[in-house]
Amino acid sequence: MKIRYLHTMVRVKDLEKSIAFYKLLGLEESQRMDNEGGRFTLVFMAPPGQPDCPIELTYNWDGDDGLPSDSRHFGHLAYRVEDIYKLCQHLQDNGIVINRPPRDGHMAFVRSPDNISIELLQEGDALPQVEPWASMGNTGHW
Repeated sequence: MKIRYLHTMVRVKDLEKSIAFYKLLGLEESQRMDNEGGRFTLVFMAPPGQPDCPIELTYNWDGDDGLPSDSRHFGHLAYRVEDIYKLCQHLQDNGIVINRPPRDGHMAFVRSPDNISIELLQEGDALPQVEPWASMGNTGHW
């Protein structure tokens, strides 16, 4: 029996804020569907050239009092990146907290505006440890 990955869905409280966050990661909007009857919008975002690896942002027009929640029933999204230090600096420069800095040159965690944990993994071998990342502590949890 064959199986094929389709997408990961996360509920979001502020659609525009969430789209802006995923754009900072380098994702692009690939599809949008507004469902008048169901009163929701679905926005699919994927890395450039990887339309088969989307995240679906589900926005309920009438709000969702459970968001953002800090529940851990959802583990995390993971993306492989070209330069973990460069991306983390870009995110930090744009107001994103680096919850688990890339001290090892290999892995970092950030959170979306909806408290979704995002794991960033360096492509290939870990980069050499550099400051300020090497001595930076965790902020919050991831």
